[in-house]
Amino acid sequence: MTRVVLVPGVLALLPEYAGLDDPVAELRSACLAAVAWLGRDVEVLADDQGARVGAYLVDATTRSVDEESYLVVANGSARRTEKAPGHLDERSFAFDAGLREWLSGRGSPPDPVLGEELLASLTGFTLMAERVAPWGSPVVDFDDDPFGVQYWVMRWQVR
Repeated sequence: MTRVVLVPGVLALLPEYAGLDDPVAELRSACLAAVAWLGRDVEVLADDQGARVGAYLVDATTRSVDEESYLVVANGSARRTEKAPGHLDERSFAFDAGLREWLSGRGSPPDPVLGEELLASLTGFTLMAERVAPWGSPVVDFDDDPFGVQYWVMRWQVR
C-alpha cells in the first residue's frame, strides 16, 4: 500500500509567518493530522515553495507506519475572489471543480495553461500523476478557499 496526502503550499503554515492570531488554524490542524497519517519516510512532490511547506510539515509530525508515502503540495486557483492574489477570474470555479473531480479519481487532468493563468500550483499534481495514478476516491479533510485560493487536504491509500 502507498499513502498519499495532499496539502496546499501556503506560506502561512510556516512558523516564520505565524502571528498572535492564526488565520489558518483549521487548515494547519488538518494538514498536521493528515501528514502524521503518512509513513515514516515521505517523499515530497512539490514546487520550491511547496517543498518548504512540505519539509516543515514532515518535520513537525511523528509518523509510525512503514508504508511508502508521498506528500503532494499543490493548490487550485488563486483567483476565486476580488481579494485573491490574482483577483477574481470566473473561470476559476469550473477549473477547481474539474480539478476536484480529477483528484477524486474521475475526470481529466487539469489544463496546465489555464492553471497557470489562474495561478494554480500544479507541479505537485503533475508529479502525483506520474508516481501514483490511479488513486481512487480520497478522504477529504479540508476543502475551502480562504483568501480566494482553493485549498484541499486529502488522503489516499493506494494499492
